[in-house]
Amino acid sequence: MEDLNSLNKRTHKVSLSNRRTCNLTGVVDVLSFDLNEIILETDQGMLMIKGSELHVNRLTLEKGEVDIDGKVDSFTYSEQAGMGGKGESLLSRLFK
Repeated sequence: MEDLNSLNKRTHKVSLSNRRTCNLTGVVDVLSFDLNEIILETDQGMLMIKGSELHVNRLTLEKGEVDIDGKVDSFTYSEQAGMGGKGESLLSRLFK
């Protein structure tokens, strides 16, 4: 029972070094990724990372950790609360 509670209380943290190496914690799921964009579900909402030559080097969902390499141009968060409404899918709302 304690393991479930500790998973729900993970800290979301983003560490970016020289716009080339990114380490994230508090990641729930990786929804999509390609060389120019990565979409993650985090404990703090949906996170879209845009850039070029982006690669997911390490993914450990049990610990909620992701390591990304490539040139990062932007991070964009969207709240989870507003995502389920109006009958639209998550991806259709992100790509508006």
